[in-house]
Formats: sequence, C-alpha cells, structure tokens
Amino acid sequence: MPDSMESENTVAKIYGKNSESKNGTWMEMPPDRAFPFLQEKNHVISLTGGGGKTTLIYWLAEYYAKQGYRTLISTTTHMQQPRKDVWVRDWKDLEEHWKQEGIAVMGEACENGKIRQPEYTVLERGIEMADVVLLEADGAKGLPCKVPSSREPVILPQSDLVIGVMGLSALGKTLEETCFRLEETMAFLGKEKDQRLTEEDAARILSSEKGTRKSVGNRAYYVVLNQCDDPERFRMGMGILRRLEDRGIAGGVMTCLKDEAEW
Repeated sequence: MPDSMESENTVAKIYGKNSESKNGTWMEMPPDRAFPFLQEKNHVISLTGGGGKTTLIYWLAEYYAKQGYRTLISTTTHMQQPRKDVWVRDWKDLEEHWKQEGIAVMGEACENGKIRQPEYTVLERGIEMADVVLLEADGAKGLPCKVPSSREPVILPQSDLVIGVMGLSALGKTLEETCFRLEETMAFLGKEKDQRLTEEDAARILSSEKGTRKSVGNRAYYVVLNQCDDPERFRMGMGILRRLEDRGIAGGVMTCLKDEAEW
C-alpha cells in the first residue's frame, strides 16, 4: 500500500495489480499499462456507472490527444457543457477543432448547463471521422454508485469497449446517501435504504449484467474505481477488485484523478 496518497485535486494516479509479481503486488502504474487500449486507434469507448465518468473521459481524451489522435467526446444521455473552444455543433467543424486542441466535444445544449446527444446522423459522422471516441453513456447525477433503470445505459452499436466506473466514496455509506436509482439499487441488493454499501455489494453491481455490465455483451469491459484518495479507500478498492477477479473480471484499476473542472 502506498505510504501516502495525493488528493483528487492534484495529480492523476493509477493503481493496478502487477501481474509479473509472484504475489500480485498492487502498485502505481503508467496509464498505458493500466489501459492497454490507450496505444490503439479506432476505439469507441462508452463509460457507465457513477463516481467520476466525466473526469475520466477528459483525462483519457487528453492522453489520446497528446499522441496526435483526433479525439471526439460526446454523450448518449447528458453531460456537463464543456469549454466553448472545444465544443462543436456540427461535424463540419471537427477538423478545425482537432487541429487546435486535439479534442472536440459534440452535443446539443440543454437544461441545467448540460449537453445531450446530438442528432444521430451528426454523431455518426463524427464517429466515422475520429481516431478515438469517448461517450458518456450513463447518468448518475454526481453520485458515486448506481444500478441502471430499464432504459439505461445507452450504448451505441459502434461501441467496442465499455468502462464501468464507481466512486470509492460510496463504500461504508448508506444506499440513500450514495446510490443513484435508489429503488433499483435496493431491489438489486435486497437491502434497505439505510443499510451501508459494502465491498461485496460493489463487486456485485460492477460484475452483474443487471448492474454496471448491463448491455456490455461481448464488448471488452474494464472497471475503474475512482476517488482512491487515501489508504483506507485503497484497501477497500483492493477488496472489490479481488472479488471481481473471482468473478472472472481481471484488469480493474483504482484511480485518483485531478479535477478537470476547467473543461
């Protein structure tokens, strides 16, 4: 376990399991080792769950853009409006934005300072033009944990990879405090709203086709436990990831990501 851990508002850190270690040591690792797909083009990546999807999307987008990849961000639901200089309304403006920033965000303005999915034909054209696409495919109203409703998430057919996100801040708190779609979460876990979310609960949600893996199908699936801001959350995160390994889901990581509010 790291002796100390940075706060979420400083630098990005990623913790994963060292597969080359005899004892499977958990350690800080570079992004391209934690996420092998960061070295590859032609991915359409959908993010589901709660607890930092938008922050993770922009962090991944910056990594891709630094490699010269034309990176498109959009949503199949709603997400926060971005900076004006990366926000495009039409696929015809994409090339110019990619030349300037390497990143372009596509979406239509809607209520509460958010954007929604653009017209599908426009988004489809943007996906065809981009090297990499990152889609916020689920909503959680800023809460760290969720079980989807019958209409969620919205994963496009073009998407070949899904990242399920959960915030470690949810652990040890009541379902009512931390879970979006409270009724669905209570029914899924068989718990009352004043009961606390455990490591086992988190693993069940993240691994289930009725939870964060819903609609993933045969796509590649990664798990990110965000908000790994202190040694106790690091310990709980390892507990969740070990349970996921027992369920056949390997390669999950914990992240402590800087706040991308400037976007």
